[in-house]
Amino acid sequence: MTTTIAMVSLIAGCALVTWIPRILPFVIVKNMKMPDIVLRWLAYIPVCILSSLVIDGFFHKQQSYVTIDWLNVGAFIPTLVVALLTKSLSKTVVAGVVTMAVMRFLFV
Repeated sequence: MTTTIAMVSLIAGCALVTWIPRILPFVIVKNMKMPDIVLRWLAYIPVCILSSLVIDGFFHKQQSYVTIDWLNVGAFIPTLVVALLTKSLSKTVVAGVVTMAVMRFLFV
C-alpha cells in the first residue's frame, strides 16, 4: 500500500514539475498586452527550438569526434518533403515515423 502511495505521489510530483514551466507562463501572460517587438521575437522561438532539436539528431558524438547519423538524415528528407507539400503536422509526423520504421527495418 505504501509503495502505491509513493508511486502515485511520484507521478503527481513529476506531472506538477512538468506542468509548472509549460502552463504557468501561458496562464500569466495570456491576458497581458505585449509590445509588437516582443511578439515578433516570440514568433521565431518555436522554429529555433525545432531546428536545434532536428539538427542535433543528425549527429552522434563518438570518443573525440562527431559523426553523421545517416539514418536520421535519411528519414528527415522525405519527412521534410511531406511537410512542405501538405503543410499538415499530422501527416508530417506519420511520414516521419513510417519512414524511420522502414529505414530501421531495412538498415539496422
